[in-house]
Amino acid sequence: MTNAGPESQIEIPFMGRWHYSRAEMIADGIVHAVGIVLAISAGSTLLALAAFYTGPGEYIAAAFYVVSLLTVLSVSLAYNLWPISSPVKWILRRFDHAAIYLLIAATYTPFLAQLDGSPLTVSMIVLVWTAAAIGIAIKVFLPGRFDRLAVVFYLAIGWSGIVLVKPLVETLPATSIVLIVAGGIVYSCGVIFFAWKGLRFHNALWHGFVVTGAGLHLAAMVDCLVINRL
Repeated sequence: MTNAGPESQIEIPFMGRWHYSRAEMIADGIVHAVGIVLAISAGSTLLALAAFYTGPGEYIAAAFYVVSLLTVLSVSLAYNLWPISSPVKWILRRFDHAAIYLLIAATYTPFLAQLDGSPLTVSMIVLVWTAAAIGIAIKVFLPGRFDRLAVVFYLAIGWSGIVLVKPLVETLPATSIVLIVAGGIVYSCGVIFFAWKGLRFHNALWHGFVVTGAGLHLAAMVDCLVINRL
């Protein structure tokens, strides 16, 4: 009896569900590349300008958002372009899905930092990060399970800030609020293409919505932390 190699002993659960053509892979790679370039340029601009107008806590929160966005896009690029035959792709899938929770929580933090530190605000920050930590743990340690439920969980965490709509509207600039809501709507609409597996180029479209939503939220931070303080 011959011993199988280590790779042949590792199951790749999505092997039979990965049917992207070369054109789709190229389109997806272009979307990711554009997103990374824009995140680096716009993120660097935000941090360079915010250094003059924000406190230490606000600045750290903004920096963490930029780092989280770059992490999400970079891990997603590696996962989606990695050869399907390699078991490494399954490992990258864990971190790709887990990073979404990181980005959601990191998006909330700079805006919640603008509020008065009331018990409700503190509870919201703790709730968002706790939910994100649970989601990350599930994706890393229980890969492939609860995938459909995870989409609902992403949306639930993403829109949970509605419980603080009154203090947010009273505190943040109107333009920032519009950009935040617009980003949330874009992300939510993108989920349609994420789930529409039968649509050609659905993965590139989904990632295009992610890049656009993240860009709107980054613009909201520029408006809130820089423009509104000039």
